[in-house]
Amino acid sequence: MEWLRKLIEKHTKDGVLNQEELMKEVNTEFPKNAVPKETYNTLSETKKKLEKDLDDRDKQLENLKKIDAEDLQKQIETLQAENKTAKETYEKELKDLQLTNAIKLSIAGKVHDEDLVAGLFDKTKLILGDDGKITGLDEQLKTIQESKAFLFKEEGPDGTGGSLGNGGKGKQDPPAESLGSALAQYYNK
Repeated sequence: MEWLRKLIEKHTKDGVLNQEELMKEVNTEFPKNAVPKETYNTLSETKKKLEKDLDDRDKQLENLKKIDAEDLQKQIETLQAENKTAKETYEKELKDLQLTNAIKLSIAGKVHDEDLVAGLFDKTKLILGDDGKITGLDEQLKTIQESKAFLFKEEGPDGTGGSLGNGGKGKQDPPAESLGSALAQYYNK
């Protein structure tokens, strides 16, 4: 605080202190000779955090000293086994998803409920080829069609599912040109 004493002496003449000039110079010199409170608080908190971090690192180093190579090797082997299991699970789920999508694609438009019919397939007997084709799918589809024919839509003359709105006969009326002709077609049946 020597700088402050020198400023007071400088602005005192004949025992009278010139407060206005002293305050101007104090405001100019204060940042050069002292740390503002906010800066001090920030630095103080930073110092505390760094000391805590240093203690944490020391504890981690002590814990690492306690782990021997054998335990570390066991941890590595455990993690490798967990990763292998996760990979196998992923591959199994991916294969199941591919089979399900292929089944749904093959029965699309042929059945009333694709999810229900897709659940009837025995996926363990299906073989997914590298080219994405599935062996055994057609045989199971035929078996399900024979045993549960009610799940399948009746085929129309062109091989597609027929309309149920006409009594399930598999043929459709020709399109009407206007509302009047549509009504006439309906009542003339």
